[in-house]
Amino acid sequence: MSLEIERKFIVNSDLYESMSTSRHHIEQYYLSTDKSRTVRVRIIDDRHAYLTIKGVNIGVTRQEWEYEIPVDDAREMIGLCEGKGLSKWRYIVPWEGHTWEVDVFEDRLMGLVVAEVEIGAENEDVVLPPFVGEEVSGDKRYYNSVLSGIDS
Repeated sequence: MSLEIERKFIVNSDLYESMSTSRHHIEQYYLSTDKSRTVRVRIIDDRHAYLTIKGVNIGVTRQEWEYEIPVDDAREMIGLCEGKGLSKWRYIVPWEGHTWEVDVFEDRLMGLVVAEVEIGAENEDVVLPPFVGEEVSGDKRYYNSVLSGIDS
């Protein structure tokens, strides 16, 4: 089984821009609206595509499987997806032994900026970078599937 342990925070400054090592454009949509799982199609920079299955959160941990798929297949799958989908820029920020992902949402979600960090254990100490504010881990309003226009 593959597990994702992730904490999520609201971003309160644009310092992440100068601290980032790369930036990628992401489009993502959801094939499943079932409460016990999400099935996501994601296209990154129009060059890579992934199918991701995620289980229910228990604390900040959940099951996750991700598989690379052909971009053309992903574009076809988007036609089967529910909700509005979402578009965002992801900044990659190395900080104190962790890789932070800062998502800057576009379109109807413009103005929302969220930072996530994957950790090895729920009780792992994480040094917070200077651009993060309130922790929203576990707050369903900030789940990408909810932001995409489906209820998860």
